[in-house]
Amino acid sequence: MTNPELFVGIDVSQARLDVALHPTGETFSVSNDDEGFTLLCTRLAASSPTLIVCEATGGMERPVVLACTLAGLPITVVNARQVRDFARATGQLAKTDRLDALILARFALAVRPEVRAIPDAQLRHLEALAVRRRQIVAMLTAERNRLGAAQSKVVRTHIEQLISHLQTLRKDLDRELLEAVQAEPVTQHRFELLCSAPGIGPVVALTLLSALPELGVLSRGQIAGLVGVAPINRDSGRMRGRRTTWGGRAEVRTALFMATTVAVRHNQTIKAHYEQLLARGKPKMVALIACLRKFVVRLNAMIRTDKPWQDQAEEASRPVGTANAVS
Repeated sequence: MTNPELFVGIDVSQARLDVALHPTGETFSVSNDDEGFTLLCTRLAASSPTLIVCEATGGMERPVVLACTLAGLPITVVNARQVRDFARATGQLAKTDRLDALILARFALAVRPEVRAIPDAQLRHLEALAVRRRQIVAMLTAERNRLGAAQSKVVRTHIEQLISHLQTLRKDLDRELLEAVQAEPVTQHRFELLCSAPGIGPVVALTLLSALPELGVLSRGQIAGLVGVAPINRDSGRMRGRRTTWGGRAEVRTALFMATTVAVRHNQTIKAHYEQLLARGKPKMVALIACLRKFVVRLNAMIRTDKPWQDQAEEASRPVGTANAVS
């Protein structure tokens, strides 16, 4: 006799983890610390759950996800918006930590999101450094905007000192990021492959390595969807709506968008594709997004085949009338 499937939802807060099991309806809570993780993993391991689901909560979920993964438990992280939409669709409008855990367990049963391997320790360290660099850059932008509006000489001096300090921190992080890449031969090789593509500089390559570890593993459609540049149909009956893009990893998409604006001028393959789209009357932003999608698909193939970037001469010489449609 086979054991019935068991699905677990974990609602993560700063001090506590609320846990719910479905279909038993059992709920309990543990502290959000190492002691709580040990209790949680011991209790869940005895039940052999089919799937454990928790929401992305700005990084607070990472310690418990790592603890469960190391304990051999099947856990995955899902988008919080999708879970709230699921709760509304099932008529669950009230919101408490316990109810959220129950909804997560029911979501696990209904949707069964894929369990993905977590990055190794080296990639997690690289990601932490990259995230901190983005935070420092955001603070630099905010302080420079404040400097432009400041009237007081004392305030301006204070802001200038803070900007100087933040610039020093950014340089330190750049050095630490490169050292982290060079410490691992495989990561160093992937970094060099990415930098071989015209338009991809060290910052974009580091962003891809840290925030898109699936590069080179997924299919072209999957990697485009993960970045958020896969076209979404809007059709109903005879109506054919305009294709749009939605979702994806914002930090990766932002970095690749800036790389694409460079590539349409200096990367022969991307430049040829961009010019073909403009010649067909596509708006510039539509053409840029299409080029971004082509760029990330080519980078994905480049990492998968372990070959540096090569321009596609046949695409550059292809007549406009035979160019592929924007996808």
